[in-house]
Amino acid sequence: MDNFRNMALQNTSLLLIVLQICALAWQAWAQVDLRMEDTVEVYMDDSAEIPCLYTFTQAPMMVMVQWFVRERDGVRVRISYSDLTMQKVDENTTYSDRISVRSNSDGETLTIQDVKLSDEREFFCQVSGFSAGSDERRTLLKVFDPPEPPVIEGALSGVSVSGESTAKIASCETRDGYPKPNITWYRDHIPIHPANGLVNVVTLVTRESSGLYTVQSDLHYKVTKEDKDAHFSCEVSYFVPGAVRTSESKGVNITVYYPTSSVEMWKESPQGLVKEGDTVEIHCQGDGNPPAPIIFNREQSDVELDSYEGLLVLKEVSRMDSGVYECHALDLDAVNNDEVLDTLQLTVHYLDPAVVVPKDSEVMLKGESLTATCNALSSLETSTVWFKKGLEVGRGHIMQLQDATFDTAGRYDCEVTVPSLPGLLTSGSVHIIVQGAPQIKDAERDFELMEKVGAWVNLTCEVRGYPRPAITWSITGSQSQSWREVDKKETEDRIHSVVTLKVTTDTVAICNSTNDFGIETKIYNIKSIPFLQTPTARKTSVDNSGVIIVVIIVSILLLAILGSVFYFLYKKGKLLCGRSGKQEITKEKTNKDDIVVEMKAKKTEESVLLKGINGEKKPPNDQHPEIINGVLS
Repeated sequence: MDNFRNMALQNTSLLLIVLQICALAWQAWAQVDLRMEDTVEVYMDDSAEIPCLYTFTQAPMMVMVQWFVRERDGVRVRISYSDLTMQKVDENTTYSDRISVRSNSDGETLTIQDVKLSDEREFFCQVSGFSAGSDERRTLLKVFDPPEPPVIEGALSGVSVSGESTAKIASCETRDGYPKPNITWYRDHIPIHPANGLVNVVTLVTRESSGLYTVQSDLHYKVTKEDKDAHFSCEVSYFVPGAVRTSESKGVNITVYYPTSSVEMWKESPQGLVKEGDTVEIHCQGDGNPPAPIIFNREQSDVELDSYEGLLVLKEVSRMDSGVYECHALDLDAVNNDEVLDTLQLTVHYLDPAVVVPKDSEVMLKGESLTATCNALSSLETSTVWFKKGLEVGRGHIMQLQDATFDTAGRYDCEVTVPSLPGLLTSGSVHIIVQGAPQIKDAERDFELMEKVGAWVNLTCEVRGYPRPAITWSITGSQSQSWREVDKKETEDRIHSVVTLKVTTDTVAICNSTNDFGIETKIYNIKSIPFLQTPTARKTSVDNSGVIIVVIIVSILLLAILGSVFYFLYKKGKLLCGRSGKQEITKEKTNKDDIVVEMKAKKTEESVLLKGINGEKKPPNDQHPEIINGVLS
């Protein structure tokens, strides 16, 4: 009996072993393939989706899926559960109101709304198919929040190159980023890397209560003179889902203090060449910062010239101001202060007053030649032009006057200029006097005039000569009291005389001009022409009644005589009918002393032309300028 019991126990144990082996074999064959992403990245405040995909090698009777999250203390907390009969979100967790689970044919997807920084943790998906197999995977949720753009601030005060160590020259800050952003420094867009004694970067990282990071970076830098024009900037690099992005600040320039190593000197004004009388401005500037005081002096002279902030003003310069000028920078930080200087050669150009030879005036005889010169001492090449009465008569320092005439006489002005420097000008003059015998204008012509008796004529005599000639008039034929000189003009070598003459008979008028060198004459031959005069043209003092009586008597006598003549001619048969009987009497030349009167009888067709007889002459104030043409009809 006991043996049978022992056998039975042995068989039972063997069966259990067989069953276990079968179960293990079944479990090894029945498996689940579970797949999850290692990490899921998302922006803060966005929604995150964590997929959990699975497949079974043996169709399960039932599938149960559970979601867990690891808390900060390391404890796992379930947040969701689902099976064939139900799907629910666990209550009283930090995700109860922010998650949802969506099932599909190949798995589930956990969605987290309004992701916070605190959501950056591991999420677990556990799948159980019971006899069909079970498995668990996890995904790390990573949260990102880009920081604000960097803000850079340069050193408020200047930085000296003479410092023995680095100095803080700029600070850069970026705020509210996650994960922690990084700051890199640049000089003219070239990265700056820390270097012992030259570059040091001090970074301060602050974790705000919100969990975001604020990073501040200070750049400590040993500046050199070459950094005076450099621009420093900072760049923030930060992570975003699936990438790394950067944001660069504006550039800042640092005020760098450095000693003066050289100075530059230049002439500001006037532009171009300098002439006497100009105001000259000379500037001098050093390359140090801050600018060192500047002093001026002349070469080989220790006398300091008056200047202001690197400006030397020389007023109304002369040739004595020509020379070499120096400027020095008084910079105590300069390595070789005595050698920090520059020089400028100043040349003041000049033009002395013109010297004319012959000086002032020169007397020469007609026909002679003369050489005149005009020169002016100058530091530059000059040009000379000669003028007479404003008109150019020659160019060059020498003027030749050949075969002098009275027209040669006069004032000659020379003007000396410097073509390369407008504004330099001087002038001089010489007065040329030409001596010679009188020369009467139109003396070579014979002047034949025909004038009416009683007419007044003007005779002109214009003479040139030096010494100035004297003029005398000689009148023959007319009465001496019948002429007088009415105009006389005199210059240095010219005289102009006008006489008026009343013609009474044929007259010869002679203009005689004389000086120390000779005599010349001009002759006028005047032919007198008698003029016509009628009684009615005179002005009488007889009263009107007497005139009327005389006219009536003369008219009656004339009518009687005229009637007798016509009767006589009629009897002789010599009276020509059809003849107009009219004759026009004219003169080619008339003057104010000719008087022609037409007298007509009212009852006859005859006219009598009367003229003055017995050589009767009217005085000038009794003559009439009118001309009346008489007609015989």
